[in-house]
Amino acid sequence: MVKILGIDPGSQITGFGVIASEAGQTRVLTHGIIQLKKQTESFNERLILLSENLQVLLGKYRPQIMAIEKVFLGKNPDSAFKLGHARGVCILKALEFNCQVFEYSTREVKKGITGSGGADKVQVNEVLKHLLGLREINYLDASDALALAFHHSTRVEINKKWQEMV
Repeated sequence: MVKILGIDPGSQITGFGVIASEAGQTRVLTHGIIQLKKQTESFNERLILLSENLQVLLGKYRPQIMAIEKVFLGKNPDSAFKLGHARGVCILKALEFNCQVFEYSTREVKKGITGSGGADKVQVNEVLKHLLGLREINYLDASDALALAFHHSTRVEINKKWQEMV
């Protein structure tokens, strides 16, 4: 069994989802958000809070793999820099727990989950609920994180099947 932690990093809210995958079967262990903005105003304090929360999450679930969203450059360069810092904290924490880290673009994950790289967050959420057998995924950031983890697990399964065929 492989445990995969999906992370949708953010400087205000970070989504997370942990799945267990074995022989093509996937089950959700936990998902949610780490709320950073409401707890403190200082960006540096938010990074510390993110680190502390990830420490607890990684310690509890012990995933072997982290799937994290790649950085994208939007309209606001300052936001991209802050996102980069949050990603750095997430990746460092994963490495401290001996997780392999895989990065995926938003477009690639959306295409893998819904069939369309241009799908919106609500569409991803709806398809993911069906794929994972969940009634509800309360936060879109958590849904994005679960999508990253699930996308990674399906890529691994496809690669395994491809290797068996060759």
